[in-house]
This record gives sequence, structure tokens and C-alpha cells, in this order.
Amino acid sequence: MTLYASTSNPGKLREFLRACDQVAAADLTIQPLPGLQDLAPPQETGETFEENAVAKALYYSKFCDGCVFADDSGLEVSALGGAPGVRSARYAGENATDEENNALVLRNLEASSDRRARFVCVIALALRGRFLHTVRGTVEGEILTAARGANGFGYDPLFFYPPLKRSFGQIGADEKFAVSHRGRALRSLFEWISRSPDMQASRFVG
Repeated sequence: MTLYASTSNPGKLREFLRACDQVAAADLTIQPLPGLQDLAPPQETGETFEENAVAKALYYSKFCDGCVFADDSGLEVSALGGAPGVRSARYAGENATDEENNALVLRNLEASSDRRARFVCVIALALRGRFLHTVRGTVEGEILTAARGANGFGYDPLFFYPPLKRSFGQIGADEKFAVSHRGRALRSLFEWISRSPDMQASRFVG
């Protein structure tokens, strides 16, 4: 069975493509959605990660005969009332860079001693315009006062993970996948697929 990843974020795509090597069954593969670069992205107008993930999965699944999944993920900082949240990729503006988004989080936390934060990832699965399922993964951590490490992407260098005593920017891809929000969500998705009789039927095979 092939699942098609509908993300244009190269960092996310790398993590999705690594997933099958670690936890997916032998008969499950992940590939980039064919022709994604030629499709206009849908508007992300949802107020929750679930709403945006479902909307994206339904939209992109209309351009593919197989199962398509889309994710919506981001950083929630307790002292900022859950921001950046669903606006994580555009926290400092619609075309903001990772560095600009990170800098704004740090500026907004300058007067706060509460550094608690979590990463959230919601993945939605759809087939030919029909919603199938969602899964959610989270990981708890803290926001550092300055970036550490050059690995990962997005807010990874700011996100300190206490059990490993390092930021997500300081750990390798495999180590991150084992504990990250995206890794947890993907494992939940694979588990759901393996338990679902309908997903094993031939009509779902891409």
C-alpha cells in the first residue's frame, strides 16, 4: 500500500520518507504526492490543527487515486496562550523564515519565566475526496533562551527536550523521530492502518 505525502516542506518530507524505514510494515510505503509542485495550495483557515490537516488531505486527495495524508503541526508555548499554534510557519509573517519565527518567539518570551512548550502534529488521511481518519502526536519540552544546534528545521533549535537534555536541533534524525510529535503521529497512523480491515482491502492500494 502506498501513502502519498502532500507536503511541500522539505524537512517534513524527509521525516515522512524515513518513517517507513523505521516503523512501517513491509507492504506500506510513503511517496511524495505526484505533481504536488503544480498544485495551488489550499488556504489554511482552520482554527485547529485538525481542521487544517483534514482540509488539506481532502483537497489533495482529489488529485490522486491512492490514499493521501496531510499534516498540520506547530509549536504551542504556554506563556503565549498556545501561540504560535496553527500559525507556526507564518508567525512572523506570511513569508517568514525559520529564523524570523524563532526570533519573534524569543522576543515575546523575554519577560516570562515560564518556558513550557509542546510540539503538536495532526495527520489526516483521505481517499479521493473522502475523509478517513486523523491521528495526533505531541511532545512536551521547553523554549531555550537561544538556539542550540543546526539539525532539524523550524523551531527545533529552540525546543529543549528534557529527557535527552538537548534541543531538537542537537539530536539526529533517527533520535528525533523516536520521540517527536511527528514520529508519534506517524506511528499512530501506521497502527490504525494495520488494524483497519478496510485499509487492507485492495481498493485502497495506491
